[in-house]
Amino acid sequence: MYGTCFFERYAQILLSALLGSEFDTLVNRDRPDLQSPDGKSVGVEVTRAMEESKSAEQALLKDIAGISAGDEDDEIDQILEYGYAYGLRNGKYIGIKELPYWRMALPMRRILETKVAKVGNGFYGHFDKMGLFIFSKDDLTAADALKTLNYTLSLQKNLDYGYNRLYLADVNDLFACNLDDGISAGSRMLRYRVSREQRQAFYLEAINRQNAQ
Repeated sequence: MYGTCFFERYAQILLSALLGSEFDTLVNRDRPDLQSPDGKSVGVEVTRAMEESKSAEQALLKDIAGISAGDEDDEIDQILEYGYAYGLRNGKYIGIKELPYWRMALPMRRILETKVAKVGNGFYGHFDKMGLFIFSKDDLTAADALKTLNYTLSLQKNLDYGYNRLYLADVNDLFACNLDDGISAGSRMLRYRVSREQRQAFYLEAINRQNAQ
């Protein structure tokens, strides 16, 4: 629904390419969205967040209005053909199929509060390693990611069960955060840059997988 499978597949492809084989076999299911085939080793819930501001709303509603096939380069043609723009053109456009996905987005703080509450009450079941993957429509700085990491830790500090990992993705970056106890501050977060060539490859793979279903 709302083109979410594209984003879930994109998340799995991104994790597998940047973080390793642990994510190669994740399958698209529900509660959480990505799971290891055994249904207990690795689970990753995939969602999205967007800045709550007038400028963000205006940018969202622009979607692909005013562009036409053949404009600028072949990425525009791909957006129009497949209906998705995430991973292309530095987030300048929103494809028509993904527009409802971003319209339903909440600000980061509210997303974290909701998702941490759900994992804590067993909504997603229990996995040996549980991750939360958040797509951001807005560019994230390292400081943004660190604040998000620390807020997540504060939300789940008194829970019996919480997330082990937090993944924050904008178009150009993936911040991988370790939420386990006993991790030093300097080891909590790693930043991975995503090149234009990688974005193109991930985008096309996600499209091809979706079309193959």
